[in-house]
This record gives sequence, structure tokens and C-alpha cells, in this order.
Amino acid sequence: MQYRRLGRSGLQLSELSLGSWVTYHTQVDTKAAKEMLAAAKDAGVNFFDNAEAYAQGQSEVVMGEAFKALKWARLDYVVSTKFYWGLETKGLKINQRNTLNRKYLSQAIDGSLKRMQLDFIDLVYCHRPDLHTPIEETVWAMSDMITQGKALYWGTSEWSAGDIRAAYEIAERHHLHKPVMEQTQYNLFHRQRVEDEYSRLYDDMQLGLTTWSPLASGLLTGKYRDGIPKGSRGARDDLSFLRAGLTDEKKNAAVGQLSAIAKELGGNVAQLAIAWVNKNPRVSTVILGASKLSQLQDNLGALELTPKLTPDILARMDEITQPLAD
Repeated sequence: MQYRRLGRSGLQLSELSLGSWVTYHTQVDTKAAKEMLAAAKDAGVNFFDNAEAYAQGQSEVVMGEAFKALKWARLDYVVSTKFYWGLETKGLKINQRNTLNRKYLSQAIDGSLKRMQLDFIDLVYCHRPDLHTPIEETVWAMSDMITQGKALYWGTSEWSAGDIRAAYEIAERHHLHKPVMEQTQYNLFHRQRVEDEYSRLYDDMQLGLTTWSPLASGLLTGKYRDGIPKGSRGARDDLSFLRAGLTDEKKNAAVGQLSAIAKELGGNVAQLAIAWVNKNPRVSTVILGASKLSQLQDNLGALELTPKLTPDILARMDEITQPLAD
């Protein structure tokens, strides 16, 4: 396992990390979370990603209980959470959901700290842009979290390059804590934002990337080439919005071609897809997701494939996937 600086900060993150979206509380209880966190740490992983909205706060509870049981030194791991969606999913909840205003953010961080049983959270993100709150208000609120010692670094998730730059410039103008990182989706079929839209931000503000969905919600595992398996992510009613993408015929055919390349390199297509993301020097860490220990261990096998991705191999992968990527 290698470690990379998070953007312009001095904080170092493991090149592969572990996230809790979809899995914690719904598929992974505290006992299983503890087992996977321990296995990840044994492999060198030091960053664990979460969000307030995952399982309506219960994902944070599960991870917090697992941390408490593991009794790790606080310096040994980095943990994140994200704010925007809120915990309430029904009814008109003013200032409690789909917002980044100061009132919501100041209370959201306190809720996450309580659920995770932590004194501070290393990385906090604005989970989506808020079209109704001035960016300046959000920047002040996020900077205040750091000033108050409740968080160490802040960033954005799925923000446009223009909004990230605006937030950075506001912080610089007012001598506030600037955004350090962006968490965006990045995989062989979803590339434009990382490779094109953000391209000038890497040099202009040394933006760090903590990328999610390296397997395109499971498409790049190959498990959907013959339809949707029972018990898979694609079979869940609450994730039905993923099905069209998971069953795309052209993309699944491309996955078949990628599988052949993976076999040449002594791995599988999931490991190849993760290694491809990991190969990008702009990526600070690749966030993995796993509902079982065996999945996590298999995904960590991408570390062995990463150095095998020569320019020729990368060109072959691009030829297969770029025409299908957005």
C-alpha cells in the first residue's frame, strides 16, 4: 500500500480506502464492519468514508461502534462524513434536508460527531451543491467547523469546477480555510469530470480527489453480463435507478473484453478497473465498497495489478471504454 497527499494538504491517505455507502446497517452490521475495518487496516488502508445520509445516519452509528470496539489510536485512521441530504426523507423539512445553509451545517456536524462517537472528523464534505444557499455562506460555515476543532479539512462532492473555484476564491479573499478535496465518481465509464472539467483545478488550487464507484456500481465486476443476479445491488428496489446502466448491452460487452485483459495480467476485471483509477496520479485515494470480507480482499488485489498497467495496456482499455464513457 502506498500513501498519497490529499491535494495541497500534508495529510496522507492510503491509495485504496473503504466506504460505507449502501452497505453499512443495511447489509453490514457492527460485527461485520469491525471485521472489514480491521482487515482493511491490516492491508494498509487508513481512510474510511461515510456520510450523514447513508442509512439515515445509521451507517455512521455502525462505523462509530466498530471504531470504539477496535480501540485504534486516533492518529492511525482518517474518517470522513458528508452533509446536504439530511436525515429526514419524508415531509417538508425546512432547513433539515437538501441544504448547505449555516444553520443546517452547524447542527449536522454535531450530529455526526455524536453518532460516530468522535471528538473530531478528519474530512467533511458538502455532499452536493446547494443552488439556494450562497456559496459564501457555505464556505464560512465549513471553515468555522475547522476553526472550532470539529473537523480538520473540508471539501466538496459532485460540485462543478466553477463552484469549486468560487468557493476557493471566497475562502482566499476572506482568509478562511479553503476547500482541499473533491469526492466525485470516477471509473472507466464515467470520466469527463475528472479528466476534463477539473483539469485546471489540479494545478491552480492543487485539488485532491477521493473518488467513488470505481466499479460503476458493480457493472465492472462482470456480474451483470447475464442479467441481474438475485441478491445483488441491482436487484434492490431502493437502487432500481441503477438497473438501466447495469444492464447496458454495449457496456457489458466491453466488460467482457476487459476481462480478457485482466486475465492476461493475472487478475480479474474488478481488480483491473480499480487499478485503472488508482493509476491516475490526480487521484488521492480510490474508495472501495464491500458488503463481504471476501469482496474487500478481492478488491485489494488491485494493488498488484496497478504497476502492470503499461501505456500499451492503458491504451487498449481506452479503446474499449472511451467511446462508451460520459
